[in-house]
Amino acid sequence: MKKNIAIFIVIAGCFAALTSCRKYESVPVETVTPDYIWDAKDSNGVYASQYLFSIYAALPQITGNRIGRDLLDAGSDDAVTSQTTSQPITLLATSGITVFNNPDDAWAGSYHGIRMATNFLNNFGAVPLKNVREKRSWFGEARVMRAFFYWELVRRYGGVPILGDSLKTLEDNIEIPRSSFATCVNYIVNECNRAADSLRDDPVDDGNYGRFTKDAARALKARVLLYAASPLYNGGNIGDSLNGYENYDAARWKLAADAAKEIMNQGVYDLEENFIDIFISQRNKEVIYAKTNTTGKTVETTNGPINYATAPGSGNTSPTQELVDAYGMVNGLEINDPNSGYNPEDPYANRDPRLGYTVLYNGAQWLNTAIQTYIGGINRPGGATVQTQTGYYLRKFMGHFENTTTYEDHYHDLIYFRYADILLMYAEAMNEYAGPSDDVFAAVEKIRQRAGLNPYTLDHSISKDSLRTVIRNERRKEFAFEEQRYWDIRRWKIAGHVYNDAPLHAMNIINSPNGFVYNIQPVLTTGFDESKMYFYPIPYNEVVSNENMRQNPGW
Repeated sequence: MKKNIAIFIVIAGCFAALTSCRKYESVPVETVTPDYIWDAKDSNGVYASQYLFSIYAALPQITGNRIGRDLLDAGSDDAVTSQTTSQPITLLATSGITVFNNPDDAWAGSYHGIRMATNFLNNFGAVPLKNVREKRSWFGEARVMRAFFYWELVRRYGGVPILGDSLKTLEDNIEIPRSSFATCVNYIVNECNRAADSLRDDPVDDGNYGRFTKDAARALKARVLLYAASPLYNGGNIGDSLNGYENYDAARWKLAADAAKEIMNQGVYDLEENFIDIFISQRNKEVIYAKTNTTGKTVETTNGPINYATAPGSGNTSPTQELVDAYGMVNGLEINDPNSGYNPEDPYANRDPRLGYTVLYNGAQWLNTAIQTYIGGINRPGGATVQTQTGYYLRKFMGHFENTTTYEDHYHDLIYFRYADILLMYAEAMNEYAGPSDDVFAAVEKIRQRAGLNPYTLDHSISKDSLRTVIRNERRKEFAFEEQRYWDIRRWKIAGHVYNDAPLHAMNIINSPNGFVYNIQPVLTTGFDESKMYFYPIPYNEVVSNENMRQNPGW
């Protein structure tokens, strides 16, 4: 009986939330057994499918306000929290996490998801699902989700214990050592390959939108290989083989490029014409995988500007001046280029359209009025009310509410992979591997063209280093608040520079009789201990309960 205790705990936890659909008759949770889940007479796999959906439910809330009411990007240089009390996200931006207190700790949650997926893979074979093709796909879905949970661990902690297909019980030796970074990467990549072999092709066929497909598995593989090729891991690691490869190998960039190119060659995905619609519609041609969410107004009410009586917002997220400055001009030039036409007295005119799709700034149209983020304005009145700390509010992920007076429900699916990421992954990897080429420029220019830059083309004579700068800035602009920047500055091994060289800034605006006066001022002094912060600490309880568990450097 002991050997099944852990399995029963997982199953009971899942079925506590899945009692609305019953196979035969009401069954108390405490009597649910593995034989009931993996019923050899259930040709429809009713409870097995519910168990599979519970694994999906355990996937992280990427792009949600999941860190103490804040987006993860508020722990990067793209935003700060608007909260004046209880600011766990600030620990990530100020080198404040410890082995006892890490607001982004994913250890227990990821291993819980891994165990659920492994339990499914080990037992689902007993269910005689009539649709053989569907059964293969369910196996693939569980496998790629298990790989994703491992990836959530590896990019935070480096190498972690790989459990394979074993389900440890209370009688087993659970003091398992960490596997090397290389072993973990190989395992995840191999699992993605195995999953892709059995997954469905079409992301929306048979009403299966929101479930992993072949290209979703390939996208995870491409991302893992891109990180593995990046400076933090590719011979420049902090620590030893647990934290990266011992030597640099340019071929790792080629592996990442090839993985992205495989998706590009499918011809299934493309860029959506309207940037805003990517995040508020389903079944669009850009999204490769999104965790489905209910319709609602949550993003708007959590992050939208304050002081709208008919459409209240809490203003939790304050984009930084650093992020705003990253968006150049509509003519494709950076704001510090003397030929760009940038006017510091009218700083938001003629900017890269993605600025307006991502950030609400003073004077921008919203809820049928002009935003007032000047000091004392309606949307920045001062006082104790939570409000923008930087003169900016989040715009991304919100609906078309420029000319309405209320918020209406719309989709808020959590996008894990979209085609724009594939293009920029390919461009980055190929540029690092072989330098500028027509294919690399084409991938980057496709992103810039959709953004509305005119001209969107680049100077094809620029160097590898210059093109690297362009690609990195395109990633920042394109994927702001999608949990990319936070990890990018770490894998590029530039977090020390980003956090330590200068504080983050706000735009404080004075509404004078002669017009607006714009003043850039510090808002948060960030910090980053390069000796240890590139990897999270292994949670204290895991280290003290497992004598084979090695802690990360500096912790």
